[in-house]
Amino acid sequence: MNKLCALPGLWLTLGALAIALTLVGCKRQEASTTNVAAPAPPPISVGTEIDDAMITTRVKSALLGDPDIKGSDIKAETRKGTVLLGGFVDSQLTIDRAVAVVQRVEGVKGIDNSMTIKDGKTTVGNVVDDGIVTTRVKSALLADARIKSFDIAVVTRKGNVQLSGFVDNQSQIDRALEVTKDIGGVQAVDNQLSIKK
Repeated sequence: MNKLCALPGLWLTLGALAIALTLVGCKRQEASTTNVAAPAPPPISVGTEIDDAMITTRVKSALLGDPDIKGSDIKAETRKGTVLLGGFVDSQLTIDRAVAVVQRVEGVKGIDNSMTIKDGKTTVGNVVDDGIVTTRVKSALLADARIKSFDIAVVTRKGNVQLSGFVDNQSQIDRALEVTKDIGGVQAVDNQLSIKK
């Protein structure tokens, strides 16, 4: 019975590895077919990209498994062992708890905290509108050839869109902000994007 219980974790790990390999292949193919004038970030090995994907999976699992955090809308991205945490949370206590949980995750070398405390209550209408805005922003970022949107997390609260994650250079940040500001329903943009090192 105990061996059977361990199987879902193994499948989750293997699934995350397969997704990471697929994304690595997509990113390498995309990089070879697009012309970007800005300098590329220092390259990282396929092994590091896989390690980062595994760390992100562990971080997300740890956050979902923590009863004080699991209902929060926290996004996580990893670059060379540094985890960027973004999104909107209820309190400073939630931020502190999330950082403490992530610090204990195997492979985490550092944490870049970009979480924002929510202001006021939201209505059902706000939640629906925010979901629509988030979808529009993600679609626009995906459609723009100059932005590597696979590494950008998008969260919306009352029309305030937070962009977090890792991009190659400042021109990608500038373009992501420009594209996001042009989306209907966006009231403000909170830039929490970091340039890959």
